[in-house]
Formats: sequence, C-alpha cells, structure tokens
Amino acid sequence: MKLSQFKFRLPEELVALELPYVTFDNEDGTKEKVYRRDEGRMMVLHRKSQTIEMYQKDEEGNDTDKYLIFRDIVNYFDDGDAIILNDSKVFPARLYGKKEKTDAQIEVFLLRELNAELRLWDVLVEPARKIRIGNKLFFEDDGPMVAEVIDNTTSRGRTLRFLYDCPHEEFKHDLFALGQAPLPRYIIEHRECVPEDMDNFQTIYAQHEGAVTAPASGLHFSRELMKRLEIRGVNFAPITVHCGLGCFDPIEVEDLTKHKMSSEQMIVGKEACDVVNTAKEKGHRVCAVGVSTLRASESAVGTDNLLKEFDGWTNRFLFPPYEFQLADTMVVNFYHPESTMMMATAAFAGYDLTIEAYEKAVENGYKFGCFGDCMLILDD
Repeated sequence: MKLSQFKFRLPEELVALELPYVTFDNEDGTKEKVYRRDEGRMMVLHRKSQTIEMYQKDEEGNDTDKYLIFRDIVNYFDDGDAIILNDSKVFPARLYGKKEKTDAQIEVFLLRELNAELRLWDVLVEPARKIRIGNKLFFEDDGPMVAEVIDNTTSRGRTLRFLYDCPHEEFKHDLFALGQAPLPRYIIEHRECVPEDMDNFQTIYAQHEGAVTAPASGLHFSRELMKRLEIRGVNFAPITVHCGLGCFDPIEVEDLTKHKMSSEQMIVGKEACDVVNTAKEKGHRVCAVGVSTLRASESAVGTDNLLKEFDGWTNRFLFPPYEFQLADTMVVNFYHPESTMMMATAAFAGYDLTIEAYEKAVENGYKFGCFGDCMLILDD
C-alpha cells in the first residue's frame, strides 16, 4: 500500500475538540456543560457483507432517521463475548518552563522516566532550537522545580535531569501538579487546555500510569454502559499498552513497508488471556478496543491463534493487507488522513470498506480525532 491511498480532505470543523456534551441552563442564568462520553455517533461496518449501518432501527427492523450512538453497541454483543480494553493511565505530560537567563517559554512534553533515583526523563521540547546541553529550565517563578538538559536524543528529544531533592513520590506528585493533559496538538492549536481535560482525556477504567496520549477509542465507554454490557454477559479483558506518540508521527515514505513505528510498552496478564481464549475457543466474539489494543493483541498472539502472556515492547505497524489472528471485532475512532490509525482500520475492515466509511463520515458530519465518533467493525 501507498501513503497517498490514505489521503482525503478533512474539513477543520469535523475535528472534535472535546467529548460529546449537553448544556443545561441553571436557575442563576449560568450554563452547565455535562459530558456524555457514550453518546458520540457510531457507524457499524460489516466486513464480510461489505455493508455499513448508520441509523437506529425501528421495531420492524427498518432504518429510522436517528443516527446510531455508541450506547447502541450493547445490541451487537452477546453472552460470552470478550472485549479487550487498554487500561493504561494518562499522566499530565505537557508542562511549560522558562529558559535560564532569557526567560523564553519552553514546552516540555514528558515521555517516560529513565531513572527514578537520578530524576532522569526522556522529553520533547519546543522550540527545540533554543535548548542545548547544559541549559537549565525553571518551571515555577519561585519554586524548586528546575531541570538541566544533559543530552540531545533526537531533533526535538532531550534528556532532562530534575534538580529536586525530596522523596521520589513527592517529586512525581509535584512534577505532575505542574502539568496539563497531553491533548494532541491539533486540539490545543484551537483551544486552551482546561482542568477537566485531565478526566475527559482518560478512560473510566484506566489503572496503570504510563500513557502520554489516551487510548482514545476507549473514551466512549461510560460506567453505565459497561454495567449494561456486563449484565448482558460480556467479559472484559484489560491489558496495558502505554500509548506513546508513535501513532502521531508523520509518515515520510510513500511505500508503507518502509515506515518504522515507535515502540510501546505492553503487558498482557494471565487473567486477560483466560477471558479472551475462553471466548475464542467457544466461538464468541473477541473485540479489540482501539489501535493500541489491536497492535498489542497481534503482538502477543501465539501460533495457535490464542492470546499469550507478554511483558515487553511492540513496534508492530498494521496496514493492509494483514491477516489478523486474534480479534474478529474492533472499535476505532475516525482519524486524520494518512494516519497510522486509519491504516490499521483499513487493515482490519478492508481498504475499500474503510474508504467508503470515511467518505460517508465526512458527508454526514461525523467527528474525527481522539474525541471524535467511532466505528464498530464486525466480522459478518
């Protein structure tokens, strides 16, 4: 496949800047915004019949004029089905400091802690041209949070040593208190980050800290919806994939076989394996929620097409054609042109069906991106 095959025109107004919400008028004349994460629109793709559903059905099974919303997903699963979730937890990775002497504002994006004892962090800086080895960054006017640049790793990458003398947990607490939700740049270019973003850019089942971007397809799940799925007999299989920025890296080669994905840390435990493999062996659906989960499950599947315990890293790049061994169902958002997430979708649903779905999404005003609408891809 070629990069240019995933190019399309995405109107700027179709990029979602926050979760779905409704607004209420309070008695004092103020307005209150209430987020409804499970009320985004959902398109259903049937990859064998090559058909697409967009509308809710009436009692006779005919299309209505109401779009399917994510809450309707409960109607597509049965007792014994398994849903694989990524329970990685996003931390407030974006913070702003000032360069010593010049007071120039520098954006620092925390990627991962390299050494807890030495307070070493792998970061990205912007503007990178101003930051060199030996520079110091101050993150509070009168506070103690100071970092020194000790290495250049990439054009934008740096290694920082935080000069902060206190217990490690206290250091991390104070560091994260200075940070913001690591919203994608295509969002913060259009609005400011607000405190509620830290909750909204987090799945309700997040457990293990380490992600610098949300496993966004999981943002649609509400507690009420998960309870309804549990009552229906659906089993959840949480795995951990610490989502990095590799999915957002621009692809700079036309031939997709030459693109190299960044690695992401992943952990698949015995409990998740038992849930998934039981469903698989009994002929039930196995649904991967999001591209990170799909990549991880394909990295941990054995030659017997069953999920295996895994603790390591994956740099698997999914694009068509690809024969999947584990999941037969997928939940995924609508993403930007030429993105690796769109390519993974096409690998799973098929290129032609994916392009048709994206065209319908643009025509009908579906929202794109991390906070956008989604599709449910079924193997029927």
